[in-house]
Amino acid sequence: MKKYTNNNYNKSLKNLASKNRKNGTKAEIKIWNDLLKEKRLGVKFLRQRPIDKYIVDFFSKEVNLIIEIDGYSHTLDEIKENDKIREEKLISLGFSILRFSDKEVLDEIDNVERRVVQFIDENSHLPSPPQGGN
Repeated sequence: MKKYTNNNYNKSLKNLASKNRKNGTKAEIKIWNDLLKEKRLGVKFLRQRPIDKYIVDFFSKEVNLIIEIDGYSHTLDEIKENDKIREEKLISLGFSILRFSDKEVLDEIDNVERRVVQFIDENSHLPSPPQGGN
């Protein structure tokens, strides 16, 4: 089994993650520009971060937080099931996950900001997840 370090960073997904960053959705671009870039909320976020065998939309290692932005396809049963499996694996590695729909980000960015800020406030004292794992 593959062993990862640096918050379970998976170097083999680096090129795909880079391509994803260049082709962000409208909602991903909005949350990045309005909230997450340049430590606007007091913690650093990375975009399209390879973790384990997944690429997460946004990640802050300071608070062990993954933020996922879900488009329409995430309402389909097969995608929902894959999201559940993915979420369980990432949680087992020590990460927390906040999910927002495209609509929430595009139409209710203030509410999205409140939820993210609340999470950061409540979890800024937590240690980083273990380095490594499968």
